[in-house]
Formats: sequence, structure tokens, C-alpha cells
Amino acid sequence: MACTLPALGLPGATALVVGGQGGVGAALAAGLRARHPQAAVRVSVRRPQGTGGPADDLLIDLQDEASLAAAAHTLAAQCAAQGRNLRTLVVASGFLHQQGAGPERSWRQLDAAYLQQAFAVNAIGPALLIKHFFPLLARSGPVLAAFLSARVGSIEDNALGGWYGYRASKAALNQLVRTASIELRRHNRDAVCVALHPGTVDTGLSQPFAKQGLRVRPPEVAAAEMLDTLAALGPADNGGFRAYDGSTVPW
Repeated sequence: MACTLPALGLPGATALVVGGQGGVGAALAAGLRARHPQAAVRVSVRRPQGTGGPADDLLIDLQDEASLAAAAHTLAAQCAAQGRNLRTLVVASGFLHQQGAGPERSWRQLDAAYLQQAFAVNAIGPALLIKHFFPLLARSGPVLAAFLSARVGSIEDNALGGWYGYRASKAALNQLVRTASIELRRHNRDAVCVALHPGTVDTGLSQPFAKQGLRVRPPEVAAAEMLDTLAALGPADNGGFRAYDGSTVPW
């Protein structure tokens, strides 16, 4: 039986999945809806198409702070009108490659434009999400904020090198999550804020880099594993870095 999240078991609970047009984000949103039919599960998209249409989706562009502020204002107004509380925020967006520009194998391939894009989406965007959406999280009772990171963002675990921009931007995300978790605990002592390694998932982001021997899972399987792991977390796990299977990832 699928595990449920304590934060979404309360009456009037709302969840937001940022990155709902991506394979992992869409699967996470679908999993949350299946496990918590009584909760309002919202998704964000960059364009008014895909998962739910403009009537249901929040339009968020991580590189446009105005869109984040507007979406937060809209969600706050809707929650207030419906007597709901934002209790779960899952950030499933990420950048690894685009239009032939991929992760670097050597310092010779370091490129300012690629580095800027990686940090904009993987670190700065999530930081601004924290700025605008953490104030909306309920001030009492279970609350969960989870940010999809990556094991390659672990400094201690880096034995292979390469992938400078992706590694560094995910390491920056990890520090942002860790720092925000401390402040969020002052906002709500029952809050849990974590970085989460999803493993290798069969999506457009990881497909070009899946190697033989890796455990590559469909988005639905990966989402189910991550939701089971998140459901098992409590306040003592606040500020941690976990893998999809529940194990701790070194910083």
C-alpha cells in the first residue's frame, strides 16, 4: 500500500508541484493526487498547456521573479478563499542540457552561458521560490518542502569530476535548502525541508546520459519511491539530503 504524507492528511491541505510539465514533476503530481484525493494538488508550468490547462495550472518561469510573485499571490488568494493551507511544496524542475549544450567533461569546456543557465534554473530559481512561497506554508502542523537535487551535487561523493556547472549548481541548491530549513523551522517547528536525489529516471533530462548498469526507472516508479521516502520523514529529518530509497546522501 502506498504511503501517505502526513502534511496532506489534514483537512484543507494543498500541495504545489513546481515543474509539472516535466516527466518527474507530472508523475509526482499524479502520485500525490492518487494518494491524497482529498487534497488540492496544484502544478506549475511555464506555458498554459500540458497537465491541467490554464484554469488549473500556476504559470511560473524560474527565470522571471515577477511570475513567481504573481503565482504566489494567486495561490495565497485561492487558499484563503477555499479555507485551505499550503502544506506541501515539491520543486521538480531542473536543467542539465539544452540545444546541444551539455555537461562539461573537462575544464576546457567551461562556458559562461551554460554556467549561467544551470545556476539560474537549478539554484537561483529555487531560491526565489523559497522567497515567495515559504511564507505561504502553514505555520503549524505538518509541512513538507522537497527540492529535487542530485547525487552529483554532493561534494563529498565527487570522485569522477566533470559536469562542473550541474554539480556546482546542485551543490548551491543543497546549501540553499539547508539554510532555508533552519529559517522554516522558526516559522513552523513541525516543518520538514529536504533535498532529494531522484536517481536516474527515464526522462528527456537524463536519457542522453543513462549508462549501462544504471538503474533507470520510469517516472511513475521513481515518483512512487520518492513519495514513499518523503512520507517517512519527520521533523528530525529537517535540513537533510536524502536519496529516493530513503538513504542519506553526504553533503
